[in-house]
Amino acid sequence: MTPRTPRAGEDADDLDVEEALALVNDAARAPGDHAPGDRTHGDRPHGAPAPGVPAHRDGVDWAEARTTAERAPRRGGGHRTGYLTPVSVPLSSALGLTLAAPLIALTDLPSFDTSAMDGWAVSGPGPWDVREEGVLAGHTAHAPLTDGEAVRIATGARIPPDTTAVLRSEHGRTDDKGRLHATAATRAPHTVSHGQDIRPRGQECRNGDQLLPVGTLVTPPVLGMAAAAGYDTLTVVPRPRAAVFVLGDELLGEGLPHDGLIRDALGPLLPPWLRALGADVVDVRRVGDDEAALQQALTACEADVVVTTGGTAAGPVDHVHPTLRRLGAELLVDGVAVRPGHPMLLARISEKQYLVGLPGNPLAAVSGLVTLAEPLLRTLAARPAPEGYTLPLRDAVQGHPYDTRLVPVALRGDRALPLLYNGPAMLRGIAAADALAVVPPGGAKPGYEAELLDLPWASGGIGVCFT
Repeated sequence: MTPRTPRAGEDADDLDVEEALALVNDAARAPGDHAPGDRTHGDRPHGAPAPGVPAHRDGVDWAEARTTAERAPRRGGGHRTGYLTPVSVPLSSALGLTLAAPLIALTDLPSFDTSAMDGWAVSGPGPWDVREEGVLAGHTAHAPLTDGEAVRIATGARIPPDTTAVLRSEHGRTDDKGRLHATAATRAPHTVSHGQDIRPRGQECRNGDQLLPVGTLVTPPVLGMAAAAGYDTLTVVPRPRAAVFVLGDELLGEGLPHDGLIRDALGPLLPPWLRALGADVVDVRRVGDDEAALQQALTACEADVVVTTGGTAAGPVDHVHPTLRRLGAELLVDGVAVRPGHPMLLARISEKQYLVGLPGNPLAAVSGLVTLAEPLLRTLAARPAPEGYTLPLRDAVQGHPYDTRLVPVALRGDRALPLLYNGPAMLRGIAAADALAVVPPGGAKPGYEAELLDLPWASGGIGVCFT
């Protein structure tokens, strides 16, 4: 992570100067080339080169990289389904997890005929003689009603046998002799219809009915449904365990930058973001620019996914690649045609462990999170893929000649506003963003329908999410 000058023929590690040169080259294309933001770009796959521009010499297509990360656990990961081995957990621990077994009703719901309203349980046509003792929820069954008889009843209470209907409190009155009459504020006195305001046994489901299928996200209503259906525990896919290794000797944990040292921005940023993606962050540590220390940390780590920051290029202190080689890891993605974040990588360390190598620049690291970490964790946790959508861009966005760009945007009504301060080392733009816009090679004009990737806090994922 020590600053360096790229060697001849080597890609810079997402340096701002490279971005600037790419944009200058793009603007200088010969007349007749597609202008930035030409709608024809929407017909090219993400990462495809702009017309007349040679293909990138390395780095897989952005969309292909995401697909590879999503499918990685199903291909050689030891689990045909791709998700982690299901576990049984109490209801209190299941929120935000995914059902690994269908939710089958263990009883009829309701399990007996109940009153849907406060009022009177009545038998036959009125008027009715009213019993002295009422019927409350949670009490044992009461004696059957006889024809012409009524009893006070509470919502949720068990209906006495031979009840015809429930008369709501606001629809009944008693006379001077204690007899109950059916009334309505806007109508003449009337009787009640059979079954009125009674929830019959099994109205919602019968014992053995499937209530929810495998793959359902456990939300608060799902917990309520499970409890009502008789469950104390649920069979779910556990959260993937994630470890964060922040690499670099130049990082400070507190205070102002000084003497060539800078504040660590990714240590505070990554753990909550990974939790919002469904991970259980079990370890966050700083690892210096030392190859042996990195290998030791990886060897001792038992997390399902290790996320590293920096060290993914080819500089003198970029130790991720050589360490992975020594560990015999399988490199699944080695560089992605996306800006920022090109030198990201994905590796399978063992049958049950993966490493996502993020670039050291903050916004480049965010790019790696949404490109590789999000689809990988989603598969491991058996979470559904987010629904894709597009919005027109309010302003033009400069493009990279041959790579996809991920640009922070704020959502303003039915448009996406591209934000400034979107360089690889900057967080000012993403801190104000609601989403990342996927900008194809060559850029985008105002009105271009850009694919958007929602950020966790824009969809209730930080602090109020189910993870």
